[in-house]
Amino acid sequence: MLGVARKALIVGVDDYPGIPLEGCVSDAVKLGELLKYHGDGKRNFEIKTLLSSKEDNVEKKSLKEEIENLFSGNSHIALFYYAGHGYVNSYGGYLVTQDFSRYDEGVSMDEVMRCANESNAQNKVIILDCCFSGRLAVPNLAEKKVSELADGVTILTSCQATETAKESRQGIFSSLLLDAIDGQCADLTGNILPSNIYAYIDRTLGHWGGQRPIFKTNVSAFISLKEVEPHIELAILRKIVTYFSDRDTEYPLDPSYEFTEQNADRTNVAIFEELQKMVSAGLVTPVGEKHMYYAAINSQSCRLTNLGKQYWSLIKLEKI
Repeated sequence: MLGVARKALIVGVDDYPGIPLEGCVSDAVKLGELLKYHGDGKRNFEIKTLLSSKEDNVEKKSLKEEIENLFSGNSHIALFYYAGHGYVNSYGGYLVTQDFSRYDEGVSMDEVMRCANESNAQNKVIILDCCFSGRLAVPNLAEKKVSELADGVTILTSCQATETAKESRQGIFSSLLLDAIDGQCADLTGNILPSNIYAYIDRTLGHWGGQRPIFKTNVSAFISLKEVEPHIELAILRKIVTYFSDRDTEYPLDPSYEFTEQNADRTNVAIFEELQKMVSAGLVTPVGEKHMYYAAINSQSCRLTNLGKQYWSLIKLEKI
C-alpha cells in the first residue's frame, strides 16, 4: 500500500471464540464499498480489508502489521476503521483480536495512536466502533506522544472510554457512519468531512441516550473522505457573489421574475430559478414573505441567510 495517495484499512471481526458479534463484518464490507469510489464513480480509496470468518482469523500479529503498513509512507490520507470487541483495563484500551487471551487481549489503542502520531501521511483518520473505544482519546500520562494528537490526526469513536457500544444486528454507530458516508452529511459542495460525519452521528445518537461518540482533530485544513453530487451546482453556487454584491445586501424582485406572469422577463426568470435553488440549499431567504413566489409578485426582495453569508465569503476568497 506504499505510495498510494488515499488508503484505508477496514477491519471487521464477528467470530470471537465464545463471544461472537453480529454485524461487524458486514459493516466493514459496506464501508469499504462506499469508500472505494466517489459518487461519480471516480476511484477514491485503495482498500485493504481484514475480515473474520470461520476460515480466516484476525490475529494480533496480522492486525499490528497491517496498521503499521497503513501509516507508513507519505499518503495524502491513511484511514483506519475497526469494528469488533473492545476491552479496557488499568493499563489501557485494546482492540480485541480472535487469538485473545487473558493479559494479551489484542492490539493496544495506545499503539494505534503512536503509529498515527508518528506517521508521515498528511492526514490520519481513525474510526473505532467497539466498546470503550473512547479510551483512544484518553491521555496516557506516561507517554506524551500518545496523549497528544499530532498534526493531521483525526479520531472518531463510537462511545466514551467507559461506555459500551450499542449493537443489534448492526452497530448503531456504524449504521449511522455508513449513512453519513453515503451522502447524508455531505456539505453543499458534495464533500463528506469527518466533522460533518461526527455532527450527523452525534445528533442522531442523542435520541438513544447512554452512548456518546467522541471526535477530536488536529488539522489545519478540512479533508474530504468522499465526494458526492452537490446539493446545488457549483456554477450556480458561485453566482452568489454576482447576485449579492456584499453579505448584507438584498436582491430586489418584481413580477417579471415569475414565469407565470404576463410581463415575465426571460433573463429574470432564469435568475429567479437559480435564486430558488439557493433557497432550497438554505443560502437565501425571501424578505417580507414566506415564499419567493410572493416576494416576486409583491416586489419584495431576498437576502442571504447566515449560511449563505459564510459561503459568500468562501467564494469571494476563491476557496470554492
